[in-house]
Amino acid sequence: MRLADQAIEFSPLPGAIPVWRAAVDAADLPAFCRAAAEGGGRLVALWGADERDRGQGFRLHVALALREGLAWLDLALPAREPQFPDLSPVFPAAARMQRAVCDLLGLRAAGGDARPWLRHNGWPADHFPLRRDIPAHTAYPPQPEDYAFVRVEGDGVHEIPVGPIHAGIIEPGHFRFSVVGEKVLRLEERLGFVHKGIEKRFESLPLHEGHRLAGRVSGDSTVAYAWAYCMAAESACGCAVPERALWLRALWLERERIANHLGDLGALGNDAGLAFGLAQFSRLREDWLRTNGALFGHRLLMDRIVPGGAAVDLSAQAIDVLAAQCDTIEREAHVLKAIYDDHAGLQDRFLTTGRVTPQLAARLGVIGLAGRASGQAWDLRVDAPCAPYDRLDVNMASHRNGDVAARVIVRFEEIFESLRLIRRILADLPAGEIRTPLPPAAEGAAGAGWIEGWRGEVLVALEAGAPGAHGATLRRCHCHDPSWHNWPALEHAIMGNIVPDFPLINKSFNLSYSGHDL
Repeated sequence: MRLADQAIEFSPLPGAIPVWRAAVDAADLPAFCRAAAEGGGRLVALWGADERDRGQGFRLHVALALREGLAWLDLALPAREPQFPDLSPVFPAAARMQRAVCDLLGLRAAGGDARPWLRHNGWPADHFPLRRDIPAHTAYPPQPEDYAFVRVEGDGVHEIPVGPIHAGIIEPGHFRFSVVGEKVLRLEERLGFVHKGIEKRFESLPLHEGHRLAGRVSGDSTVAYAWAYCMAAESACGCAVPERALWLRALWLERERIANHLGDLGALGNDAGLAFGLAQFSRLREDWLRTNGALFGHRLLMDRIVPGGAAVDLSAQAIDVLAAQCDTIEREAHVLKAIYDDHAGLQDRFLTTGRVTPQLAARLGVIGLAGRASGQAWDLRVDAPCAPYDRLDVNMASHRNGDVAARVIVRFEEIFESLRLIRRILADLPAGEIRTPLPPAAEGAAGAGWIEGWRGEVLVALEAGAPGAHGATLRRCHCHDPSWHNWPALEHAIMGNIVPDFPLINKSFNLSYSGHDL
């Protein structure tokens, strides 16, 4: 679908990715979403903003992925009883985003699911913590809650509630299984237990410091979030980032991708009864992270990406170390892949387990690694490449089986491709500065950053506020994790499988609780 074919004017925002922004009315929004979906477009994110202090009402923001780039749509809503069209019939992933924006701002989707999502009765139903007249540190007494889970009835059907507290160090989430024997008929998730008020916290930060909070939204994706934030801030400020810094950012993003894939492949082997796989992949991941710490000052590469560029540089000696480590990891990963491929017990657990068909994945809007394992060939490094990916010719890993085995294969293939990309980055790393000062942002200036993290697409959209003592402030900043799109797919993936396979299926997605529960 072409933007020019729509009766809407779009204005490109300056930045590293093509972004268009337009105001729409309540009739245009669902019509445009339907046209986008029919043309192969996707919902990226949905969030809201309180504009009452500007003499307006509220605003609903919807980001869509189109062939031309990112479309950022704004719908003005009244100050009293703000309501907008339900977009979940077009984009099912919108349902939980709409429930979250209702919990936080009181913007309601007409006819949509009215159950709370993030609130958990942590604040009264008529209070909305993201509104500007609600102080950031408002505390409410706990209240009793009776959440309306969907009931499955029939002969022999019973429920198994799991969580939110689990036997381990994983984050909290509630999973309610409806089963007959061990076969799962339905799974309903309830998340939001680690809601932290991050979006409210952004409003008290200077624009040039927000990258630090963004990098802590989901710790395993700190590079992706920090880059997306900095891209948004640099777009708002009209800042040109030095070329060398952009290549360093790509180096760190690929190292983050490999670190997470190594950890997941070990955990998946362990969940299927191959503890050897956990031991070996944990060893490789630990070596990888120690090298990060030694060369860049942080094992997870936190705070290495900063507005205007990069915080640390790379020496010639470090380049040699990284290149040699790529050779070692590639050699050992190939050996382990052969073991996984030939292990009959492992393949018996992986094959056909937790399948999400390409048709279902397309309908649900599954993205990222899980989407590519189900035939959804979307990768921003290929489809909307920012520098330097526009010069790296990324090979996308994509399969159609949509089961645990396919998600394992995609991880292996992405490791090998990321190793190739790292070698290319090290060989072609341009000389020059790694950071430039961030120019001041005009009040109201907006920007968006869109990065393909290891789990999928990370979006950060922000607007600059009035100048403060330390420069421009943040009026609004929304961070969006790909897990919003993929948690509903996990509910479908477990259907027809047995309860003991849930940990394996869940790990094969490895979705973020923290990134989802801002």
